[in-house]
Amino acid sequence: MKTPNLKSTLLTLLFYFVITFFLVSCKSDTEDVKNKGYIVTDDLNNKIHFEEMPNRVITLAPNLTEMIFDLGLQNFLVGNTLHCNYPDEAKKIEKVGDLLTFNFEQIVKLNPDLIFITVEGNTKETYEKFKELGLKIFVSNPRNFNGVKKTFSDIGKVFKIEEKVDKTINDWENSIDKIKSDKKSFVNMTAMFLIELKPIMLAGRTTFLNEYLEYNGLKNIADDVEFNYPIFNREEILRRNPDFIIYPTGGDDTIEKIISVYPEWKNLKAVKKGNVVFINRDLYMRPGSRFVEALADLNALLHQLQNLH
Repeated sequence: MKTPNLKSTLLTLLFYFVITFFLVSCKSDTEDVKNKGYIVTDDLNNKIHFEEMPNRVITLAPNLTEMIFDLGLQNFLVGNTLHCNYPDEAKKIEKVGDLLTFNFEQIVKLNPDLIFITVEGNTKETYEKFKELGLKIFVSNPRNFNGVKKTFSDIGKVFKIEEKVDKTINDWENSIDKIKSDKKSFVNMTAMFLIELKPIMLAGRTTFLNEYLEYNGLKNIADDVEFNYPIFNREEILRRNPDFIIYPTGGDDTIEKIISVYPEWKNLKAVKKGNVVFINRDLYMRPGSRFVEALADLNALLHQLQNLH
């Protein structure tokens, strides 16, 4: 009987060691990925860890609810706010409060895997209460169109539908490019984006609302103010004398109503020419997936007025 030499034995042992190490490493890596799950970073730079995709979510702002529906994720939605009224199906979701006050006991009973909240719409106290209750929170803060895209993308990452999100965002950007290419129609013209009539609150240049004006080629009369929503006095509006007034409304406002509050505004260029645009508050005031729809709507309304002159 032939006895194996030392070299052959060592090679055999080395082969089995390499194979065993490779198999154990592969198994270890697989288990590691499974245990780690995936991470999505929210707008407060919190790294939210998901062991698996959430099945029960709550949205605490209308723009977030609209994004969930726009992405076809409404079957995961178990709660939202009293202000979440679009689309119509959103009205049927269980209401857990408004933007500022919530029924925390009801929220806990709904047993959500994840709660989406916003910086501008919700409060720090609400955020802290959810943390205290041990609930998983994802914070959104879309301050402009890029912020809208990030929130939309983040939701896509949470639900593993990045490809669908990318296609939608690409469509949005193509639509915006077409509108921006036409902005020369309103070059050297100014606009006042009126948030509230009393007091006179305007949208500043650091808001997503300013982009409705900017993308249409209009200059915001409040673009030299640092505040998001500055308060102006009535005389300053006369001095800045906008070519257009954009006013979000519930549907019952008129030029006559504005003049009844500030009679001297009848001398504004926008009023003299009839360039007061009343827009749908819900459509325009939510930094969500209808941003491009609102932008296109304003573009059409501006052109209608221009064609009348």
